[in-house]
Order: sequence, then structure tokens, then C-alpha cells
Amino acid sequence: MRDFATSDFFYLMFAARWTVALTIVSILGGGLIGGVIMLLRVLPVAPARIVAIIYINVIQGTPLLGQLFIVFFGLAVFGYEVSPWSAAVVAFSLYAGAFLGEIWRGSVHAVPKTQWEASASIGLSTLEQLRYVIIPQAVRISVPPTIGFWVHLVKNTSLASIIGFIELTRAGQIINAATFRPMTVYLVVAAAYFVICFVLTRLSAQLEGNLRVAR
Repeated sequence: MRDFATSDFFYLMFAARWTVALTIVSILGGGLIGGVIMLLRVLPVAPARIVAIIYINVIQGTPLLGQLFIVFFGLAVFGYEVSPWSAAVVAFSLYAGAFLGEIWRGSVHAVPKTQWEASASIGLSTLEQLRYVIIPQAVRISVPPTIGFWVHLVKNTSLASIIGFIELTRAGQIINAATFRPMTVYLVVAAAYFVICFVLTRLSAQLEGNLRVAR
């Protein structure tokens, strides 16, 4: 055993980069999936809606940890070896896509029906209505819940430590095993998560303010 040293602090901060990186990549991947899911849910095509609903129910109805295990260990059963990073990115992107798709679908449906009727009356197609009229208004509505989910996702990245991905929580476990200073180690880990989440919440407030001014 040894004392918690400055080098341990910097090791945790370097590991925090991977937490941020995993969050950003998962947001990008989940955003693409979520955008598709949102379109499938709002377009007047019944088979597309059914596919989107099944996907959402499967992802939201199963634990994220189980999804991580399925991607990491399940693919290995079929001969596809995946790294902890790749498994985490795939699992978190699929997870984020289901929730973001529902958040954005709800935001689109929150736009008053009269906006749909007015845009239809001037001859816009459904996709044109979404692009020029509905989505610009839905973006304002979706900012708070979207940023809130991102904060939730940051904290959920700690589950990636279960499959051996060395992010902030896993780094904390490693340092604690060497120093046996759980209070010190996990207070630093908690502070790092707080800083990341605080930055996101401030970003949310700034975006809301900018969008309110633009209105």
C-alpha cells in the first residue's frame, strides 16, 4: 500500500479523457440513430413506426449493462473479437439512439398541430414540413431533455469499467487497489464527474438562452 500521490490524481484526470471521449462518440452515434428513429416514428408509414417502436422497447426495456455484455461477449461467440472501446461505443450509441429518438419524437409532437396544418396548406411535403417548419421549433423544445440525457449518459459510462474499459471509474478502482484510500480516490472521481456534468448543464442554459433570443 502507498499514499495517494499527485501522479494518481493526474492518472485519474487522463482517464477522464476517455469518459469524455466515450460520451462524445456515443452522443454522435446515438444522435444519428436517434434522428432516424425520430423520423420513423413521425412519418406516416406504419411498418417504419412498428420497427422503431420495437427497437425502442427492446433498448429501453433491457438494462444497459446487459447490452454491454451482449455486444462484448455475444459477438465473441460468433468469432468476432471486439475491444472494450468498440463494444462500449456500440452499446452506448444504441442505448442513446433509443432515448434520443423518443425525446426528439416527443419534441416534434409538442409543436402545435396548427403548424403542421399551416405548412401543409402552402403545399409543403411531409419532409419539407419537418425540415423548414417543425424541426426548427422542436429543437428549442428538445434542448433541456437532450442535455439532461447527455448528463445521464456521462454517469452511465462508468458501466464500461465492467468490460475492462479504463475510463474514470475503472481508473479509480485501479488507484484504490494500489492505495486503499477509497474516500480520497472516489471523491476525486466524483468531483471529475461533477465538473463534466456541470459544464453540460451550463451549456444547456446557454443554448436555451440563445434560442430564446433567436425566437
